[in-house]
Amino acid sequence: MFSISLRADRLSKTYEAGLLSTGKCIFREVSFEIRSGKTFGLMGSSGEGKSTLGRVVAGLEKATTGSVYYKGTPLTLMKKNEKIAFRRKVQIMFQDPTDAFNPRKKIGHAISEVLALLGVPEARHSSKTEEMLITTGLPKEVLSRYPSQISGGQLQRLALSRILLLDPEYIVLDEPTSALDVSVQAQILHMLKEVQTERNTGYLLISHDEIVIRFMSDSYGVLENGQLKIIE
Repeated sequence: MFSISLRADRLSKTYEAGLLSTGKCIFREVSFEIRSGKTFGLMGSSGEGKSTLGRVVAGLEKATTGSVYYKGTPLTLMKKNEKIAFRRKVQIMFQDPTDAFNPRKKIGHAISEVLALLGVPEARHSSKTEEMLITTGLPKEVLSRYPSQISGGQLQRLALSRILLLDPEYIVLDEPTSALDVSVQAQILHMLKEVQTERNTGYLLISHDEIVIRFMSDSYGVLENGQLKIIE
């Protein structure tokens, strides 16, 4: 049912010509649906517009035409309070986890800031942070470290765990393992599957790697020359 899903309906994205650039159509008439507890894989070569499409679905960019529907309501027609709820319930996890953290702040401080923004009483910060570490399988020691002192795999786990504090219904996973070693990639993918099972989270998984797409996805499509071809 559309009312319980995140849906892209005939999305097109075109950058208009300017003084220093020519106009370009990134993708056109793209439609797909992400259901609760399921993964839709988005595959394609570099430069095909996969990440741009992911940002549109997450509400970070606007489509030129078409609509993103959340629980049956188009994003463009949402009221202010509905958009706030959408931005909390539809999150995006980027390829490079270092971009998710302030390099000058320790991890514990960064997590506490999110909890404070969510209105969690300070007395509960410690227990909520501990729950987060258990979910991602990380030691407590990471809280006292700066992002530069933590491995890429640990940072990606922390990036996911900070997103989970918002209790999202859908997460756009933009090449979440491409910057990691193969052994670490497997750990992150299995963790994502476990989180999905426990929380019934819907994923839009963006990747150029067909093995990753097939392992994670319930259905997927290939973005090529601006058009999406649904494979299965």
